[in-house]
Amino acid sequence: MICHADAQRDLRAILGVDTAAPVRATWHDGRYSCAYRYAHGASFTLTVQQLADRATAARFYDTTAARLGRRTTLTGLGQHAATMQRGQVVVQKDNDVLVVDPSGLPSRFGNPPDSAADVALSVAATIMGCWTG
Repeated sequence: MICHADAQRDLRAILGVDTAAPVRATWHDGRYSCAYRYAHGASFTLTVQQLADRATAARFYDTTAARLGRRTTLTGLGQHAATMQRGQVVVQKDNDVLVVDPSGLPSRFGNPPDSAADVALSVAATIMGCWTG
């Protein structure tokens, strides 16, 4: 899913850059995550928290969005989605909550360069566009 070779290929296509290190997934306590690492120390992290049901996921989404400082509500990415104060994007889809954290990116990243917040939004849209199930 978020760390799989298909996701890596799709993200490479939208960002115009290749990772400098292999993308390695971790799984712990219902949380699946990986970091996409690039040249010069640039990186972003994708995390999916799996929860028991939609209601629990909605509460987790609300808590996460409040903690990160919800900025702008987004439509069309999942049941709930928003950008956060520091550029993160949080999306609830069914019983999962995706967090895209661009905090390891420089202010401009990609080819062509874009803001870290816009990169996070593009990454979230790309992941949600191929998310099935």
